[in-house]
Amino acid sequence: MLRTERLVLRPHRLSDSDATDWFALQSEPAVREFLPWPERDAASSRRHLRDRTRHTRLWQADDFLALAVELDGHLIGDVSLHLRAVPATTRTVEMGWVVHPALGGRGYATEAAAALLEFAITAVGAQRVTAVTDARNTRSVALAERLGLVAQSTRVPGDPAVAPGETLLAVSGGRAAGGNATTAPGPGDARV
Repeated sequence: MLRTERLVLRPHRLSDSDATDWFALQSEPAVREFLPWPERDAASSRRHLRDRTRHTRLWQADDFLALAVELDGHLIGDVSLHLRAVPATTRTVEMGWVVHPALGGRGYATEAAAALLEFAITAVGAQRVTAVTDARNTRSVALAERLGLVAQSTRVPGDPAVAPGETLLAVSGGRAAGGNATTAPGPGDARV
């Protein structure tokens, strides 16, 4: 579990409250506009949430960590890390974030993503952190830039694939906004 000034980032739970909040988030057209998520009914949304409850560790390539973003006891979003390259000298993670659009403009997405970025650098030992976003999603691109990520014109080994119309942004571990480049344990120790 990670705590910020206003938020708790924790593993997802399959509670009725979280399932209701998750369905509300996924039902927003503004969320699906920039994420490859299909429109889901309540039952399929609950199955998707159940899948996310299983993503709690980063031990080997392609492991995925999904965390609920909680505000005052309610799930308002999700942040995630995808372990792309494991070797300590080139360890790369891809990060993602989404916050309910009704709560936009209050800094919650930035606060959650900054905490996740710090975790990626200090606990996971990431040497490179990437994010892929739809180029039209100007708010997400701006958030990535506030965190110190910079648009990339070429990929390096460990970077995620980028589809047409998407932007790859990246930062080295020591250059992240607010980042701490201290040596960290390996990905096997990265649990929340």
